[in-house]
Amino acid sequence: MNHRPLIAILRGVRPDEATEIGKALISAGIGQIEVPLNSPDPLNSIGRLTSALGQDALIGAGTVLSVSEVAAVADVGGRLIVSPNCDPRVIARSRDLGLESWPGVMTPSECFTALQAGASGLKLFPGSLIGPVGLKAIRAVLPPGTQVYAVGGAGPENFADWRAAGADGFGIGTALYQPGMAADEVAARARAVVQAFDAALGRGA
Repeated sequence: MNHRPLIAILRGVRPDEATEIGKALISAGIGQIEVPLNSPDPLNSIGRLTSALGQDALIGAGTVLSVSEVAAVADVGGRLIVSPNCDPRVIARSRDLGLESWPGVMTPSECFTALQAGASGLKLFPGSLIGPVGLKAIRAVLPPGTQVYAVGGAGPENFADWRAAGADGFGIGTALYQPGMAADEVAARARAVVQAFDAALGRGA
């Protein structure tokens, strides 16, 4: 499928609704899904998602803060580890288990620490504090090919600005999903996000 470089952040999702929401996201063209570990029974949700949709999407956890949490996510089939911070131990353990690791970074020092530890890509977080101007400055010194996703303060209304500054993709939370939202509403929001992302790339509607 033609998935975009977008990670859906399902903070607050429940296990009984996770699979249908995951299907809605995939059908709209979003094939990376994270369930933050401060959601209700998150490992159950991740396990259900990977069992039902793991062949069609990259599924894992967000707000991963420890090595033990990395192992727990791997045990239920998760393959994506997203963190709000840059912890080389979490990054290294994720990579040792064959998982993707996207640590949160903001400064050049954090970026290079993450890359040296083996990060798959960088999560610029919170993006609202550094903005596209800050990303453009950091991007100038990053190794060519480094993947950077902007998270927090990046959305359909400013995809184009972030892309022009060097963002490869985005993590999208409340613009896609809020607790209690039905799958059909998530699907509609996902289609709108994908359309906005494609427009920022000049792909048209």
